[in-house]
Amino acid sequence: MNVGIKGFGAYVPERVVDNSYFEAYLDTSDEWISQMTGIKERRWADKNQDTSHLAYEASVRAIEDAGIKPEDVDMVIVATSTGDHRFPTVANMLQERLGLTKVASMDQLAACTGFMYGIVTARAFILSGDYKNILVVGADKLSKITDLNDRGTAILFGDGAGAAIIGEVSGNRGILSYEVGSDGIGGKYLYQEQETDLIRMNGREVFKFAVRVMGDSSTRVVEKAGLTPDDVDMFIPHQANIRIMESARQRLGLPKEKMSVSVDKYGNTSAASIPLSIGQELENGRIKDDDILVLVGFGGGLTWGSVVIRWGK
Repeated sequence: MNVGIKGFGAYVPERVVDNSYFEAYLDTSDEWISQMTGIKERRWADKNQDTSHLAYEASVRAIEDAGIKPEDVDMVIVATSTGDHRFPTVANMLQERLGLTKVASMDQLAACTGFMYGIVTARAFILSGDYKNILVVGADKLSKITDLNDRGTAILFGDGAGAAIIGEVSGNRGILSYEVGSDGIGGKYLYQEQETDLIRMNGREVFKFAVRVMGDSSTRVVEKAGLTPDDVDMFIPHQANIRIMESARQRLGLPKEKMSVSVDKYGNTSAASIPLSIGQELENGRIKDDDILVLVGFGGGLTWGSVVIRWGK
């Protein structure tokens, strides 16, 4: 059985926040933010729109794209660090709002690597033969846990969601190889502070980790799939920082035109980052059936994950 993405959807809130917003009160500039991160703007959800709302919008699109009905979904996995509540989970709330029957549902927390973890987890359940259509969502409302007075992190984060229906796909399409991992020693470099619930980050240490792990993991999964960099049609890294992304691309030896860049429009959206980039490239016609995609992410934990997939239903 080949397991892959049968349907896909993405969603971002309407409010656009460009770099001039931060120039008004922080010691920063559009030029500096753009040069150091690649970010020009990001989307922020309003007060009445939480993570579950973002997840719902992306999920409806994915279910429709898969050509199935909500009742055909037999498991829900939501990758998020910013649930509406401690519990019930976003997956529970999404299940109720989609009108699903009493299917298994769970949130999965691997920070910005969450969508990779969700895909890999869903694949295992599909291969068990007990499930046919698993809804995997990467959704985060990072604006609600961002310290807007911290110059180092206030500029980085946005909100959004992406969703995929994971199930059996045709021919030789689907997931060809994957890798997920973590290193708890680095947990102190990127975390949500208990006292304030806000993101704290040692940017220098996270940068060093990301540059190393993104390149190494991407290279390993391409080799594991029995492919070479020449076989890769699209490289979709976690959209955290353009300099980290460029370093990973160069490690793979890929030309610039083969890397998806959406960080300029959306900033770092954590678990939504990679699916939002997939959505952008699908909309632009840059992903076609049977294309080889390399997805790679890193996040708090510290965690990482990468997937090679041959696109198509």
